[in-house]
Amino acid sequence: MPSAKALRNHSKTSKTPRRPFEKERLDAELRIIGEYGLKNKREVWRVQRVLSHIRKAARNLLTKDAKDPQRLFEGAALLRRLHRYGILDEHQNQLDFVLALKVNNFLDRRLQTQVFKLGMAKSYHHARILIKQRHIRVGRQVVDVPSFMVRVDSQKHIDYAFTSSFGGGREGRVKRKKLRAKSKPAEAEEEVDDE
Repeated sequence: MPSAKALRNHSKTSKTPRRPFEKERLDAELRIIGEYGLKNKREVWRVQRVLSHIRKAARNLLTKDAKDPQRLFEGAALLRRLHRYGILDEHQNQLDFVLALKVNNFLDRRLQTQVFKLGMAKSYHHARILIKQRHIRVGRQVVDVPSFMVRVDSQKHIDYAFTSSFGGGREGRVKRKKLRAKSKPAEAEEEVDDE
């Protein structure tokens, strides 16, 4: 059997900024982290990298002729993928709209954001905790990744997990302990009355 090191994925998922101490960028990143309840700046950088790859692909396709088969095929595929995830609206079906995308368009489609906007959590931070503690499912699948990108057709299937105490499962450990504590004094009183 190969070692775990051999199975590791070595591709980078985020790119650090060229200038580490640029005040405007630091302030903008901190604002995004606070607005969406992110864990750290790497989550912002990861989304920025995905966005830059998509915009680069759109720029390359826009340099080709409008009737070029590669532009028609790959451009339609790129737009279809962005429509499926709800990053672009259905009426925005040109590559020019891809160049106008911002980081916020991607962050709005995260499961953490969707759980908060559906009113299942009191804040973005609470939404993140619910997801990490496996209280949230998408369809029939429990999802414990806050950065899970929610598709448009999956959005209506976000709900509490069947095993979750919020979704009709058994109560949590503390609640069960309190119920046991309440029932024990009542039993003790009954025994005293019997004597």
